Amino acid sequence: MKGEDDVNTARKDEEADGSGEKLLGFNSTEEQPSGQESMWRNEKYESVPLDVKGIDEDNSKGTRDSLYPHTTLLKSQQADEKPKDPKLWPYFKDGHRRIDYVLTYHIQKPQNTGKQSSKSCLGGCLCCKKRGQTNPPVPDPELASQEQRLDYHDDDQRLRREEFEENLREMGLEMEKEEGNKIPGVGFLKIHAPWEVLCREAEFMKLKMPTIKKYEVSHGNSIVEKASRFMQKFTAPLQPKVGDRQIEHEKHLSYPFSREKQHLFDLSDRNSFFDSKTRSSIVYEILKRTKCTRAKYIMGIISLLGNGIYTSAYPLHDGDIDDVHAEINDRKILYEEWASYSIFYKYQPIGLIRKYFGEKVGLYFAWLGVYTQMLIPAAIVGVIVFLYGCATVDDNIPSMEICDERNNITMCPMCDRACSYWKLVTACGTARASHLFDNAATVFFAIFMALWAAMFMEHWKRRQVRLNYLWDLTGFEDTESHPRAEYEFHVMKKSLRKEKSPKAGNVKLTCTDRMPAYMTIIITMIFLICVTLAIVFGVVLYRVSIMTALHMSSTPTFRSNIRATVKTTGAIINLIIIIIMDEVYGAVARWLTIMEVPKTDKSFEERLIFKTFVLKFANAFTPIVYLAFFRGRLIGRPGKYIYVMGSYRMEECAHAGCLMELCIQLCITMLGKQLIQNNLFEIGVPKIKKLLRQRKIDPKHQEELNKTLHRHEKDHFLGPFVGLNPEYMEMIIQFGMVTLFVASFPLAPLFALLNNIIEIRLDAKKFVTELRRPIAVRAKDIGIWYTLLRGLSKVAVIVNAFVISFTSDFIPRLVYQYMYSPDGTLHGFVNHTLSYFNVTHFQPGTEPLEPMHLGYQVDTCRYKDYRDPPWSDTPYEFSREFWAILAARFAFVILFQNVVMLMSDFVDWLIPDIPKDISLKIHKERNLIIELFMKREQGKKYRNTMNDPSPQPLRSRPSSQA
Repeated sequence: MKGEDDVNTARKDEEADGSGEKLLGFNSTEEQPSGQESMWRNEKYESVPLDVKGIDEDNSKGTRDSLYPHTTLLKSQQADEKPKDPKLWPYFKDGHRRIDYVLTYHIQKPQNTGKQSSKSCLGGCLCCKKRGQTNPPVPDPELASQEQRLDYHDDDQRLRREEFEENLREMGLEMEKEEGNKIPGVGFLKIHAPWEVLCREAEFMKLKMPTIKKYEVSHGNSIVEKASRFMQKFTAPLQPKVGDRQIEHEKHLSYPFSREKQHLFDLSDRNSFFDSKTRSSIVYEILKRTKCTRAKYIMGIISLLGNGIYTSAYPLHDGDIDDVHAEINDRKILYEEWASYSIFYKYQPIGLIRKYFGEKVGLYFAWLGVYTQMLIPAAIVGVIVFLYGCATVDDNIPSMEICDERNNITMCPMCDRACSYWKLVTACGTARASHLFDNAATVFFAIFMALWAAMFMEHWKRRQVRLNYLWDLTGFEDTESHPRAEYEFHVMKKSLRKEKSPKAGNVKLTCTDRMPAYMTIIITMIFLICVTLAIVFGVVLYRVSIMTALHMSSTPTFRSNIRATVKTTGAIINLIIIIIMDEVYGAVARWLTIMEVPKTDKSFEERLIFKTFVLKFANAFTPIVYLAFFRGRLIGRPGKYIYVMGSYRMEECAHAGCLMELCIQLCITMLGKQLIQNNLFEIGVPKIKKLLRQRKIDPKHQEELNKTLHRHEKDHFLGPFVGLNPEYMEMIIQFGMVTLFVASFPLAPLFALLNNIIEIRLDAKKFVTELRRPIAVRAKDIGIWYTLLRGLSKVAVIVNAFVISFTSDFIPRLVYQYMYSPDGTLHGFVNHTLSYFNVTHFQPGTEPLEPMHLGYQVDTCRYKDYRDPPWSDTPYEFSREFWAILAARFAFVILFQNVVMLMSDFVDWLIPDIPKDISLKIHKERNLIIELFMKREQGKKYRNTMNDPSPQPLRSRPSSQA
């Protein structure tokens, strides 16, 4: 330890002199390049957007200290600071330098004794023979060659790591190694970014940093702003106690960091100027730009991780959360004020979430909070619509007619041979239940949800603009320029295939190069959608066959609940298949995207999201679409049914329509996905993975080890962060459930609200306690997800129009009441919807086996359709009522779609995307920036005139004072 302290002291002295570049744990004998420009253009690095020539060229002349006037003061302050305990805080062993990033790698196993003895024996076997000793066993050549290959592989990985780490040192990073001290077989490379590197990269990345200028955020006196301030006082108990409420009253003026304009920024404390989130993102940017050229092709950090040269890479959490005596840190505050189920009623600390996890994660939780908040009015209205159906079920004339036993209506068999005639009164329960979801309020609720979706989108756009202002992202443009490692590899292979190798900048992958991948993607996507359709068709065959089997059963219990049993089991089978195929489709979508070789990470993510969304959306909604629009439409009629797979008749809807079955399918799918796939998997799978990772350590020493583990070792046992795409995807599918078929299931917003209240705290607990800290990624919007949401809200209008028009009986009831009813009521509506069939017209072999099942001879049975009776001139043809109702259905779809979309567009036009107060504040910030620049420039001129005794500056003094 003494030697390390000496090295640390020497390191600090070299930094203070501006001439030292040696790092702790590494003795580099290489000389620094004469010009910084040559280093940037080296093949080990990607080009940077700014010219940094001259920044570090002349370290011996104090150039660095002259560029950083606060450096000497800051370093003296750092030397006086009390060292941090590495066990509690993410710091190097010296307790001063913060660990900004960690790379882990597999440590080469030491050679065992048998292996060493065999090697020594090969060299000394002749001496053994001369001494007359017994010959040692000859080693197996195959095992020896395998061990040699493993040694070569480990040595090759070690050499690549050494080259990559040397390149990182040349970039200015400091590193400390720790190998196999407490976790066997795992080595840690701890990385620290010095102040100079942070300043340089912050300028490259154009990070907006707070200046020394603060200004008060003025509040307007309009009615809306007064109401907003009143609501803030009213909801004060719901606000989390995170200590960042002062941002409402004052705000730092921010400006892109520049080393030449350091006088604009408050650099009195460099430890807090760049927070841990910013430091880790800066180091990650350097890791992406640094290359390793020892392999056959250039490898970046992503390729090094993919090839196993490094096993993981992650920034560290700030500190512990479960230790009562631990010092307060952002992670602990988030754990207490956000990641707890007991405070589910409170708002989220979005500002602190963004400060700790970055803008991209902050935007996700902000969007999830807005979505959950907007579900409250939708859930209230949905419950009111459901209660209206419950209150009016006894006054519903069609269900009363079905339940009236005096209407002795005999219905035709529901299947061939095994099924017999049945009375319509047995469908009384289904008819009454259907009225709960198929009533006059359904149309109102569908219109309301369409307008709700438009309001939600507009509210989120305004919220997003407000967050961009608060987070200093108003002028941020996502200009990603780093190509992915796989793209660079394919470009290199393409350039090598050419006879005359052109410049690397001119070589790129074209549509012709990607054509095989595009064809594979199209064929695979079509095939997977066909697989989804085949699965739905298989479930249909299951329902048909099981219904026939239950009808043939001799057990009275089975025969009494046939329809409910078939509906429920079919929906559960659909749910299980959806959950399984979701995982399969996610893996296939990633494989197809990798095959496509997108250029940048942003392009890769967008293409992956689109493919995954198409497959998962088809997987979740194909069974629902079948129930809503196809079941009961393609069945034929008695005596001329449509058969599939030989003798299977297509299934029919209940007399009250398919809306009840659609509601059951939606309910089971929605609740099942939320409870099993979203919540149970998110809680159970990470815990199982964590237990598997901890099994590698002896359980006896586990408890003692947890007390002595450092921050980087504790985070090693946490789960890797896989991105926000799974979180967004489950919410998008839920949004589709809430909006697309809400006319058939008005309680969907309520179930979504209850799920999201749990989901927010579940995700928060997962991010804070179960996962490694993600890289802080800057983003000003939610990206392609907003486009998908907007598309779903538009499609929802059309889908609900068709559900009301074709799936429910709303249009037939309306047409009957105003065209065919003798008294303008719905009396006689049930008889109007039933057609007649002569039982002697059954096809041979399809008539019931028990025609006397009801106790009397049946000559004519009824079935639900609009067809002419058998005694008319055109028996069993579609009647005039059928065509009138069909025309009314299409007219309603066109009218509903245009009216609702017109209202949605009017709401979109009425609500501005940018709040007026935010636009005024942005304009005010621009003026304040100019004012700050002018004041600083005038002060700089005044200081020059005071320090320069020449007569020329004296003549300019009056102008500077003015």
